[in-house]
Formats: sequence, C-alpha cells, structure tokens
Amino acid sequence: MEIGSKIIIIGCCGSGKSYFARQLHEVTGIPLFYLDCMFWKPGWVETEREEFIKKQQDVINGESWIIDGNYRATLELRFAAADTVFFLDMPEELCIQSESLRRGTKRDDLPSYLEEKYDPEFINFIKGFKDRGRPIILSLIEKYKDKQIIIFKSREEKEEYLKTLRESM
Repeated sequence: MEIGSKIIIIGCCGSGKSYFARQLHEVTGIPLFYLDCMFWKPGWVETEREEFIKKQQDVINGESWIIDGNYRATLELRFAAADTVFFLDMPEELCIQSESLRRGTKRDDLPSYLEEKYDPEFINFIKGFKDRGRPIILSLIEKYKDKQIIIFKSREEKEEYLKTLRESM
C-alpha cells in the first residue's frame, strides 16, 4: 500500500482525525503536527493569522509530515502542499458523541494548558459542518485531483485501512 509523506487529515470536529493521525504516525514514523497546538494560546486565545500561517509554512517546508486539523482559512495552503489527503467524512451524530466522550480527557492534540468543556456554540459548529465546512473540503478535493484522496465514512473503514497499512509495512 502506497502512502505519501506529506499528509493532511481533515474532517469535522469529533470525526476521529487526531486518533487516526496518531495511529498513522505510529505506523509510518512520519512527524505529526496538530493545528490546535499551533493555534491556541493559554486561555483559548487565538494565534494571529500571520503567525499561524508561518507556523504551518515551517512544517510544510519539511520533507515529510502529517498535519491534523481543518482551520478553513488556511486549509488550501496545506491542501496545495500535501500529496495525500485523508477526509474523515463521518456522520454528524458520531462527531457529537465523540466530542462529548473526549471532553475533560488529556489529549495530545490540544495544548496541555487548555481543557475542553461543554460549549453549545461548539456543538452548533459541529452541526453546521455539513453545510459550511464539508462543501469547502469537497471543492478542494475537486480542485486538487492530482492528490491521493482517501475518504472514510465510518470508523470501521479507518480501522481497516490502518490494519492493511500495518500489514504492508
């Protein structure tokens, strides 16, 4: 099974991007970068746009990487640089359930100084992904047809892919 060395993992919040990114990193050894760790400062303060872009450019100028996260405003920057795109196109109900289950847990994909709490605005953001975020991703998939695009619609598909990848390595 062929896999590129410049990989982005995108999808709705709660779709399992970070879990999949960690698993992919463990199998391939490709360095892993979490956009949430680049973006959020203490107290849920956002990083300035130019600084956030610079952090991403520093990563994508590298030889190999896995980048976990969406951030629509800079998504095309990563899309253009990637050779492989994993889109976790999961059902909304699964994303909401996953978000509630991970709340309050220690996570590698979020700076240690931040803790997720119940946030109705964030739940609404997840509910709006199908109408706002997903169409942007689909248009970029259409625009960048030269990329290796892998779309998962279930956790089982993700797990089967990882199992096959492990067996081929």
